[in-house]
Amino acid sequence: QVQLVESGGGLVQPGGSLRLSCAASGNIFSLNTVGWYRQAPGKRRELVALITSGGSTMYADSVKGRFTISGDNAKNAVYLQMNSLKPEDTAVYYCNAGGTFLYPPRGSWGQGTQVTVSS
Repeated sequence: QVQLVESGGGLVQPGGSLRLSCAASGNIFSLNTVGWYRQAPGKRRELVALITSGGSTMYADSVKGRFTISGDNAKNAVYLQMNSLKPEDTAVYYCNAGGTFLYPPRGSWGQGTQVTVSS
């Protein structure tokens, strides 16, 4: 099974930007889709952005227009560019594979990367 490792989180002020990276040990699109998920304290983990092996992208309404997901097949990596960050974006962000907005992912969960939006 392909292992995914997240990186790039940190502390940023409201309105700022961060770029998260998801690196795979093998073919990152082996399960066709890769998604960025997040879990805030006391809340359920939610899918915020998805990319397919064909390059199609989908977003949760809460991040549409602010977040951009992209993939690099050569590097077996998927990225999440986050702009205009809000305090409510604070969460641990994870990447996982094989899921959609209707079905859960099929990969293993990694450690995630913490994103904190605060002044």
